[in-house]
Amino acid sequence: MMSWIFLILGSVAGGTARYAVTHVTHHRLGFHFPFGTLLVNLSGCLLIGFLNSIADAKSWVGPNERLLLMTGFCGAFTTFSSFIMETSSLFHEGQPGFACLNVTLSVVLGFLLFRLGAVVGRAI
Repeated sequence: MMSWIFLILGSVAGGTARYAVTHVTHHRLGFHFPFGTLLVNLSGCLLIGFLNSIADAKSWVGPNERLLLMTGFCGAFTTFSSFIMETSSLFHEGQPGFACLNVTLSVVLGFLLFRLGAVVGRAI
């Protein structure tokens, strides 16, 4: 039963953080490009790379903490379904350049930030 509580708490926190980051980002940078989702996905890649690294190498993250932080928080915080939907909308709206830019930035920078998080996690 405790594992479900950790998962639920992490999911609520991650979903709330996602909404807050996306809301603030869109209001500061506008709605013409999905900057909020891009920021959430990239920062989520950095965070989960870091957490995965310390979970594997340092054993600081146990099963309940993994449910809370990685499955719950990161799973609710970084939703690539929004990424796909917004990229599809850019194509549909006649902006294939922005759609391709969104895919490229999300995948390439996400991978690089995941690796950075892993390096930082191993250095601790």
